[in-house]
Amino acid sequence: MTDLHTHEAATGTGDRSRPRAALPALCATQITSWGIVYYAFPVLLPHLTADTGWSTSAATAAFSAALLVSAIAGIPVGRILDRRGPRAVMTTGSLLAVAAVLAMALAPNLYVFTAAWLMAGVAMAATFYQPAFAALTRWWGPDRVRALTTVTLAGGLASTVFAPLTATLADHLSWRTTYAALAVILAVVTIPAHALALRAPWPPAPTAVRTTSRTPIARSRPFLLLTLAFALSGFAMYAVVFGLVPLLTGRGADPTTAAWGLLSAPATVFGALAPWVGAALAGPLGGYSKLFIALAVGSALAALLAVASGRPSHR
Repeated sequence: MTDLHTHEAATGTGDRSRPRAALPALCATQITSWGIVYYAFPVLLPHLTADTGWSTSAATAAFSAALLVSAIAGIPVGRILDRRGPRAVMTTGSLLAVAAVLAMALAPNLYVFTAAWLMAGVAMAATFYQPAFAALTRWWGPDRVRALTTVTLAGGLASTVFAPLTATLADHLSWRTTYAALAVILAVVTIPAHALALRAPWPPAPTAVRTTSRTPIARSRPFLLLTLAFALSGFAMYAVVFGLVPLLTGRGADPTTAAWGLLSAPATVFGALAPWVGAALAGPLGGYSKLFIALAVGSALAALLAVASGRPSHR
């Protein structure tokens, strides 16, 4: 028993080394960061283009550029986080996110608006799920699944909370003032939470497991195919998020109602249950390979339902 406690203290996996405030803080910051930096944009996009005259494709391209920057910045951000821990990384990311959202609100032209989104891309890399998951994995050790699931469930509420809130604000304020108000909320919630709740000692990285395989896994055919599958799935998922509000408004829904539709309860509940259900089904189905086949079938069914939703009903 003594050896076990000694090992936990050395690796940072014991309960004493975990910052108690980190889990609720990360739940709150994931909801707020995703809700404001990510989900507010598709809600405000029609207001933005109508006011500025910028094309939808040009404004959306700025957001897409931010996602590319986030993917690239994630590599150096991950290295810094691995060495220094999440406090400095996520606090700095929150400051950048607030500055980026304010810059969007004040942007006099599309070039400044795009630059603001590029800044937001770096902030995404430093504040979204990846650094939060890395922190929880290191601090929680063998119990990380519970912590990761909790933050995932909380993060799934981001669109439910902030899409309707953004739509309501936009009904009474300009899109610029709405972004400014959201920036204040972002600052009040995320900056102190990251600065104060992530102060625990940063445990050393676990020892890497050596492999005897002659072919690096990142170059293997199964890995490349899986990477392509994830890329296509991600493309479809994020395209749906940005196409949903225009789709529903085009069918007669007002912007507030459109912000609630799918982005609300059903999608959030299913998204929140997905990690747990997927893990629970992997065993009965015979492993994760069979689970992915089942998920592919589910995605195909979702595509058929989407097609059917566009057909007029006959009574």
